Amino acid sequence: MKKPYQIQFEQIGAPHLGYISVAEIQDNIPFEIKRVYWTYFTPNHVERGNHSHRALEQVIICVAGTIYFEFESVGGETFEFELDEPSQGIYVPSGYWRRMKFSHNAVLVCMASQLYDEADYIRDYNEFKKYI
Repeated sequence: MKKPYQIQFEQIGAPHLGYISVAEIQDNIPFEIKRVYWTYFTPNHVERGNHSHRALEQVIICVAGTIYFEFESVGGETFEFELDEPSQGIYVPSGYWRRMKFSHNAVLVCMASQLYDEADYIRDYNEFKKYI
């Protein structure tokens, strides 16, 4: 089973000029991108996520603020990440329950391997724990 891992995107530029980072298929994105979305102005007392995907893979970047992530496999293995720089990302394979906490100013950008499909979601934790 694939595991979540952190991606360090190259920072091109200099402090006095600013930076650019690039996400490219076959370089640092391990799938063809079918959808991109972003979330923002999430109150810091709200926990987002609380679901898993049957097939969807994602690369998540925090382009502003800070986001804390916890991923859990069906077998109970957990992975924790904190993103607080726009040159960092997380690869999230299918099959992981996720929980996320945002600083109020956080902006999350997600590159997804599939178009939105409600049938791909597992939204009940007990159902997730039974999923193979």
